[in-house]
Amino acid sequence: MDGVDLLVEKGEVFGILGPNGAGKTTLIKILCTLILPTEGIARVNGYDVEKESGKVRESIGLVTTDERSFYWRLTGRQNLEFFASLHNFYSDDARDMVDELLGVVDLKFAADERFLNYSAGMKQRMAIARGLLNDPAVLLMDEPTRSLDPGAAQGLRDFIKEEIVRERGKTIFISTHNLEEAEQLCDRVAIFDDGNIKAIGSPGELKTALGDGSKLNDVFLHYTGKKFEERAGAAAPGFRLDRRGLPRRGGGLGRRRGEV
Repeated sequence: MDGVDLLVEKGEVFGILGPNGAGKTTLIKILCTLILPTEGIARVNGYDVEKESGKVRESIGLVTTDERSFYWRLTGRQNLEFFASLHNFYSDDARDMVDELLGVVDLKFAADERFLNYSAGMKQRMAIARGLLNDPAVLLMDEPTRSLDPGAAQGLRDFIKEEIVRERGKTIFISTHNLEEAEQLCDRVAIFDDGNIKAIGSPGELKTALGDGSKLNDVFLHYTGKKFEERAGAAAPGFRLDRRGLPRRGGGLGRRRGEV
């Protein structure tokens, strides 16, 4: 498939599955309005990412693995109160919201410790709490368990599935190169490589279509002709960026319609 053409349903956990460098993060940046599509239309919660970027930002929460986006010398509570102020929540309202979210991510016990002392798993839970500050309709997650040990990664996946999806009913758009993560969390996945979608369906549907005994890794290999580790660390050839970090005309994304 040339370009990206997909629709994510309300309340769905939709995964973009692909190796490092496939273009997953670029796609999420477009949906977050951080960069603009060179062609085509992208909508989030019904709003156009170019024409209604403010409405899009009000509708989304972003969870990334970038620890540098937090203030390491501030406590977890102070970090969340600062980010709450960016959403125009102040004083009692901000404190109440932060206290609630600290409880949601089970970090009240460490709320007044400096962020720099948090474990990798605790930092990821803080990123989720920050993403929920504006009570978004859509939560965008860019490889949320990257760099976590297997136990911490499994704990975070369980938390996402139980608390964020079942209890809070959020629509989740998640990028990952972790097969186990995709199978556990996602209602549907898109096999994504070189800036293109190769196949879309539930993990079960994709495996069944390939034949009895097939695994998700077999599905990816079938549609892309390569294994995950072969592309690790590579740049996504489907996207060419200019000096401002924006896709140049002719990049592989935005040629078709996309809606989350």
